[in-house]
Amino acid sequence: MMAKHTHRKTKRTAAEKARDDAVREKFQDWRPTLDELRQNPDYADLTLGEYLEAKAIAKALKQAREEAAMSLREVAAATGIDFAMISRLENGVRENTSISTLNRLAGAYGKKFVFRLEDQV
Repeated sequence: MMAKHTHRKTKRTAAEKARDDAVREKFQDWRPTLDELRQNPDYADLTLGEYLEAKAIAKALKQAREEAAMSLREVAAATGIDFAMISRLENGVRENTSISTLNRLAGAYGKKFVFRLEDQV
């Protein structure tokens, strides 16, 4: 049985809605990269940042798998991780992935997963 996703309406104040609308309008023309967003102090507190970082990791993992010319099933066999979970992770659907899982995937691609802490701006 597939899990059903439930979407709940987010309750925001008028000020929060106005801020969100202004940001949305700005991004209609300006399509920043993740690095541009990280470096811009105006957007340092956006909760979207965590999502974008997770998507960047997912994209990097998929790119590494493709560069290694491996199928999802080959990676699953090499790592012991279910191929459907790898697919969900690569597509940004899987949340709360462990460092161990990221290390196992990176190792299968001949890479290593690196983490660093940076000072807040």
